[in-house]
Amino acid sequence: MDGREFIASLVAGGMAGMCVDLTLFPLDTMKTRLQSPQGFYNAGGFRGIYAGVPSAAIGSFPNAALFFVTYECTKSVLGSRVSTTKAPLVHMIAAALGEVVACLIRVPTEVVKQRAQACSSLGTYKVFVDTIRQEGILGLYRGYGSTVKREIPFALIQFPLWEFLKALWSWKQNHAVDSWQSAVCGAFAGGLAAAVTTPLDVAKTRIMLANAGTTTASGKVLPILSNIWKTRGISGLFSGIAPRVTWISLGGFLFLGTYDKVHKVLL
Repeated sequence: MDGREFIASLVAGGMAGMCVDLTLFPLDTMKTRLQSPQGFYNAGGFRGIYAGVPSAAIGSFPNAALFFVTYECTKSVLGSRVSTTKAPLVHMIAAALGEVVACLIRVPTEVVKQRAQACSSLGTYKVFVDTIRQEGILGLYRGYGSTVKREIPFALIQFPLWEFLKALWSWKQNHAVDSWQSAVCGAFAGGLAAAVTTPLDVAKTRIMLANAGTTTASGKVLPILSNIWKTRGISGLFSGIAPRVTWISLGGFLFLGTYDKVHKVLL
């Protein structure tokens, strides 16, 4: 991967991240409130649906930029060393590494954003200050493990499927896919991955919203999922699935379509 490709991945990824996070923020707020243990209306309902948007605005560019730089670099390094038949494996490894790195920025952003979404009267800055005061810097990384556990399965489904669908479409039409076609593939791949990983997203939300010192705040995913299953059943595990799938399908369309278009323009 040369310097020009590195810059193209960095800028295209950052722009794609900002485009999605800011455009579809209301859907993300609704999803968070549906998954909140206090319930949708007690968490704010339809009021203040842009609560927490400053956190998303600050974190979205570096978060997505880090992901795509890691993803493309890993693809470049591993792709030259393995046969094309193992391309899906390369895409899986690249996506998993990308998520681990991107979560270093995504998790603090998510912690502040989701707490502001679940209690819109506080405001983003007050949530940030209160988190630092009560829990220290590590408080901003509450749920890092659960987020990575959610993002890796999500990426293992979304990105290999996205790459496969693009390759299939290219083969069918005898030339490389256009950006809008890449976007369609991204929407389908993202929606499927979102549906499958919803229980992990619910657990991640509960961990980030939990009061410091509680059992939930400890970040153990399986006990949390078990408790949700016992108290709310299958509907509890998949709470917020409709806005999550809608948001990520639209997000996959915008995110991967924008990335593909900007990346091609810069190269």
